[in-house]
Amino acid sequence: MSFNFDHVFICTSIGAAEGAGLLANFGLTEGLPNTHPGQGTACRRFLFSNAYIELLWVENPAEAQSTSIKPTRLWERWKGRARDACPFGFGFRPGGENTGNPPFRSWEYRPAFLPAPLALQVAANSSTITEPMLFFLPFAQRKDRSSDPPQALPGRPPGLRNITRLELTIPQVEELSPEMQSLIAIAMLQVRGGSEYLLELGVDGEPLDQKADFRPALPLVFRW
Repeated sequence: MSFNFDHVFICTSIGAAEGAGLLANFGLTEGLPNTHPGQGTACRRFLFSNAYIELLWVENPAEAQSTSIKPTRLWERWKGRARDACPFGFGFRPGGENTGNPPFRSWEYRPAFLPAPLALQVAANSSTITEPMLFFLPFAQRKDRSSDPPQALPGRPPGLRNITRLELTIPQVEELSPEMQSLIAIAMLQVRGGSEYLLELGVDGEPLDQKADFRPALPLVFRW
């Protein structure tokens, strides 16, 4: 079976003003903001042609800590984003002949904001907040998220359409869960050890060997 990367969320401060400003100034196209009724979260989204980046925060702590949401550990992940919790979540969608089976052991999550009968498949490592949250969207299909490429800014090349590499730096790399190992085995995610959480996104195959670093506002680096 084949799989495609759909989006990444990064836990941020409420409103994500600083991080969103950096991505907008870099030239990414911002999509419509979104809220997740019943889950207690909200987000701002920045679009590539094949995927997107979601800046996510908790807007309603009571909802985020409710019984139905608790197994996702979104509240703990968001609260601990600057300390010992991994601030990332990776979403994947079917590719090729895949009929909707995830690349890892999972449990079914039916958030209130998704119309029935749609559901997410959340990886069985969701309680391990030192690893990223992993989830599979069996109903998702690729469509160009933006009809226009990111805006060409002075000193930057035009284009930057597709995310082509995911590399995660994680402090606890010695004993990864079977779910993380499954993604590494099928080359959906590269993982290395380091002192802090960091996501490096390769764009368009990285032919120009250029780099943009969005730290400290976001634990995020682009290479293109």
